[in-house]
Amino acid sequence: MNYESNTLLAQTVAIGWVEVVVGLIVVVGVILLLAIVVIGIFNALVGLRNRVKNAYAQIDVQLKRRYDLIPNLVETAKGYMKHESETLEAVIQARNQAVSAASAASKNPTGAGVIKDLAGADGALTGALGKLMVVMEAYPDLKASENMMQVQEELTSTENRVAFSRQAYNDVVMGYNNKRERFPSNIVAGMFRFAIAESWELDTEDARDAPKVSF
Repeated sequence: MNYESNTLLAQTVAIGWVEVVVGLIVVVGVILLLAIVVIGIFNALVGLRNRVKNAYAQIDVQLKRRYDLIPNLVETAKGYMKHESETLEAVIQARNQAVSAASAASKNPTGAGVIKDLAGADGALTGALGKLMVVMEAYPDLKASENMMQVQEELTSTENRVAFSRQAYNDVVMGYNNKRERFPSNIVAGMFRFAIAESWELDTEDARDAPKVSF
């Protein structure tokens, strides 16, 4: 009886250890599987977030060109519009505010509120430019100026590029936000603080089209 009891006890212990080992293997396997899934989702989110930053960089290039052209526009107009200093100053002030907003956005395009602030500042600049274009209608010599026509052509081309880059940016932002909000990606996004990216929304109907810098 003692031998049989010892044998039975040994078998029971052995079975118990096997069950423990199997259980540990299952637990480790599940943990590894979850880790692989989390790593995959994390890397996908990083890739999409980097695409958002890259898409904004394309906008930034065109905005800088636009902001560099505006002082040339104002300086050219100033020679013909000596009594319109208030209108010209409004354009310069709006331009400087837009430059500041663009600088903040370029540091972290996915930061909270930066794209909204930039869109607002750029919209204000568009409005100031529109008012300047209206005033310029009263100055035929300015409209016929070779320098003005050249700046006008370059600025119009740049505005179209900005509009195209903005649409491409919004498409990328939508892809990133969709990935971020879907299950189970939303859990990983929350764990690692992947912030929602802001699309570039235009506040007014007039701003939905590239401004017409023409006479």
